[in-house]
Amino acid sequence: MRKILLGALGMLSLGIVAAAALTQMGFPDFAADSPHGPVLHRLIEWARERSVARRTADIAVPTDLADAGRIRRGAGNYDAMCAGCHLVPGVENSEIRKGLYPTPPNLAQPVADSNATDARHFWIIKHGLKASGMAAWSKAGMADESIWDLTAFIKTLPSLSPEEYRRQVEASDGHSHAGMDGHGAGQETAPAGEHEPHHEAKPHAHDHGGDGH
Repeated sequence: MRKILLGALGMLSLGIVAAAALTQMGFPDFAADSPHGPVLHRLIEWARERSVARRTADIAVPTDLADAGRIRRGAGNYDAMCAGCHLVPGVENSEIRKGLYPTPPNLAQPVADSNATDARHFWIIKHGLKASGMAAWSKAGMADESIWDLTAFIKTLPSLSPEEYRRQVEASDGHSHAGMDGHGAGQETAPAGEHEPHHEAKPHAHDHGGDGH
């Protein structure tokens, strides 16, 4: 048994040395347009979900996520902060989303995912996810109540038509939360219906021959 354990330890040590040598030589590809292999992808996904599940287990979800005020406030912040990556009803993709890896989930579509709980959405919005492009919005000063408002809106988003989505955003307070830029703390925000939508295709200066996003 001792020889087996020593042999296993030796193989593990050789593996670590080989991995370190390959890393030193620059072989790991960190390009966003070069996806992980399926085994590594599943391993990372599994580790991520176990980590999030552990940290959301004791989160107390508010009982008023269906409140119209929460949803209205969340709509404006979603349009300003999330729509470019996570999309809106009637939009299939975006310029930035095409270049991100891993691809952000389309929150405007219903998902048959048992992990997609309110507590999970809240925790990810608040703390972000390493190496995914998902920001920890609490670091920018977004308070828990505003994050719950956003969570409340995300909960309703898949049921909205493009027209209903636009009405929700126009009825909102726009990009309004107590962040570091002063929103929600005395800084004037765009009146309802006058802030520029982030998801509509509009002419822009950087003409790069794309697909007319």
